[in-house]
Amino acid sequence: MEQISEVLLFADFVAKKYEEDILQKGIASLASNSKTYSFLKDEEDLYTVHDLKAVYK
Repeated sequence: MEQISEVLLFADFVAKKYEEDILQKGIASLASNSKTYSFLKDEEDLYTVHDLKAVYK
């Protein structure tokens, strides 16, 4: 009986992990396809590499 409980707990864990993965991918897709910050793509660059005082590698 204890082994059945362990199998059920593991199956529940796997199912929840799969659901979380689907949710995370959905959220990432919504964020990447969102037009909320699209205005930033048209904004001109205020600074260039020539404005740097020090360059770090």
